[in-house]
Amino acid sequence: MLVKQELINRIKDYFDLNIYETKVWLALLGKGVASAGEIAEISRVPRSRTYDVLESLEKKGFAIIKLGKPVKYLGVKPHMILEKLKNNVRSDADERIVSLSNIKTTNEFIKLEELYKEGINPVKREDLSASIKGRSNISNYLREILQNAASEVIICTNAEDISIKLKLFQQTIADLSKNGIKVRIALSGDEKLIKKIEKELSIKIRKISVDAKFFIVDKKEILFYLSKNSGPDDSAIWLNSEFFAQAFAALFDKAVGGN
Repeated sequence: MLVKQELINRIKDYFDLNIYETKVWLALLGKGVASAGEIAEISRVPRSRTYDVLESLEKKGFAIIKLGKPVKYLGVKPHMILEKLKNNVRSDADERIVSLSNIKTTNEFIKLEELYKEGINPVKREDLSASIKGRSNISNYLREILQNAASEVIICTNAEDISIKLKLFQQTIADLSKNGIKVRIALSGDEKLIKKIEKELSIKIRKISVDAKFFIVDKKEILFYLSKNSGPDDSAIWLNSEFFAQAFAALFDKAVGGN
């Protein structure tokens, strides 16, 4: 059974196998049931290595031993492997989340917080500004400043962007409202979509014609995007400047006609 090298390389990467493991697994799938000698011949993996490779595949769940003699192996269905790997990823992710959450309670993390707040040269928050790159990094930073809001949050973006992240914004706005934070939203884009979002978020939304994406917190901090369309390579600027934030807030009021 001849298998193109391109396919071998892709399967290897998809399933996190080495070259020999990939060749042996593909040979097993093609043959159905085979002995180590037959697999070595079909896969062209050196016979001296085939036994080790089969053992490795068995431990990983890609192959099973058929009962009886002589010893023969069966290749596990690709669908079953895929589901197993997906479950492993979920399990690993859940464990990692728990592990990361537990870090907050450690003395080491407390020391990190103290170092950040009271270091040798502590950074004054009012002196800070930052360029943030990457959709995930921007979302994390935005979540942080919104959670620290004390009185008011202004959101100005496009309806399509809100629609994509609707569940996230539902939770965010619910949390802000619960804490007594005033939330004002203005969106550009399709009017029907804006009405739908308004209903989903249970909050009045002003429609604007200006394409802009920014968030103002307490008229002290502002985070604004540098491009209209969202993507993994998003860029944004965060400024902790009361003067700049108030100026933007004034422009926002003018665009939406005040409160």
